[in-house]
Amino acid sequence: MNTLFAADALLPGGWAKNVLLSWNEAGQLTQVQPAAPPAAGAPVAKGPVIPGMPNLHSHAFQRAFAGLTEYRAQQQDSFWSWRTLMYRFAARLGPQQMEAIATWLYAEMLEAGYTSVCEFQYVHHDADGRPYADDATLSLALLRAARKTGIGFTLLPVLYQASGFGGLPPNEGQRRFIRSTDSMLRLLDTLKPACEAQGARLGLAPHSLRAVPPDALREAVAGLEAIDPGAPIHIHIAEQTKEVDDCVAWSGQRPVAWLLDHAPVDARWCLVHATHMDAAEYERGAKSGAVAGLCPTTEANLGDGIFDFSAWRHHGGTWGLGSDSHATVNAAEELLMLEYSQRLAWRQRNVGASAAQPHVATALMLEAVRGGAQASGRAIAGLAAGQQADFVVLDAAQLALQGLPAPDMLSSHVFASHRTSAVDAVWVSGQPRVAAGRHALHNEAAAAFVAARSQLLLEN
Repeated sequence: MNTLFAADALLPGGWAKNVLLSWNEAGQLTQVQPAAPPAAGAPVAKGPVIPGMPNLHSHAFQRAFAGLTEYRAQQQDSFWSWRTLMYRFAARLGPQQMEAIATWLYAEMLEAGYTSVCEFQYVHHDADGRPYADDATLSLALLRAARKTGIGFTLLPVLYQASGFGGLPPNEGQRRFIRSTDSMLRLLDTLKPACEAQGARLGLAPHSLRAVPPDALREAVAGLEAIDPGAPIHIHIAEQTKEVDDCVAWSGQRPVAWLLDHAPVDARWCLVHATHMDAAEYERGAKSGAVAGLCPTTEANLGDGIFDFSAWRHHGGTWGLGSDSHATVNAAEELLMLEYSQRLAWRQRNVGASAAQPHVATALMLEAVRGGAQASGRAIAGLAAGQQADFVVLDAAQLALQGLPAPDMLSSHVFASHRTSAVDAVWVSGQPRVAAGRHALHNEAAAAFVAARSQLLLEN
């Protein structure tokens, strides 16, 4: 039996003192005992222990061009002009570059407090849009990156068929993404044993309502249910006002309303972004049991808009966090951006606090972990028996945290430190992946990432 003793630990019900964590060889927590005496020989955490954060939305390859689109390309830049640049970059990506970029990204995530990631994988084919000899080539590159770094993994191959509502033909920039529904279901069958072999979860991501026509959406969801009835389903939705307007023009309904009326949306589903909803959509979406997949730093970077967090919570909605395009790779930074966006929108402070948890960072972290676990389809919902032993140890000696009680240490980690500087150690499934703030592959993975990015930029 493996153990760790923590003077302070953030459990699903809140902070607890003198907590003994125990887990088995499979990396599953078997006991979480508050008010425990230190066990003989048990290591002692250097500071508060908090649950590992699930990252529910990632496009790994986009980390390689983060920071490279921060210039004006036309009179009024937007998500849509950014997307054109992203397509150009994706067109040159090869399997080795994908694996190198993802390996560095996943090591970064672990160093920044994420312990698992949902990979929304839509680059499927070669540069000419032809399937590789092994159709799963790029998905397998991502699985290898996850295995090497030790991050928990949910693979979400993306179904992408059209360039706009009504089944508009795909454009040239989308040629690497396009799959028939039958082809997608065959890919899922191929990937299932590979995922199971490393403890990863397999799901499906219909890209968006604009990219997946209604018949294909219905058939893909039915096909997934035949493979794994509980598998997670993620979809981009209502990210941009243009998307909402185009959906209304096509169907007479807003995107979230259309989805709720035409698909079996329930707790398996993650509505990624869902930024632009009306009052009825907030209520119906929250009550469906689906997770709202919020990506605050990417949504800010792309100028998407601000999610009405209070409305979603008011209706009992579940939510989680993703880093999406990876302009920022930092679990605490996403919490900070979420809270600050709400303060700016409502001109109030401490919007994220709850009746049960007056500390904003505590309240947001517990809710984000719970929602991220649901969206991941994995037992990673916090420090409780039966969940995976995924946790982060904060460094109580870090200047911003010194001398503070545990709830204030977490608050300082989120709002008053350099954030990653306060992360001392990260454990995934009971295995140490980060020590003294560094992943074992840090230097090697960073060098390979820089080489891959340089090659891609040279080819431009």
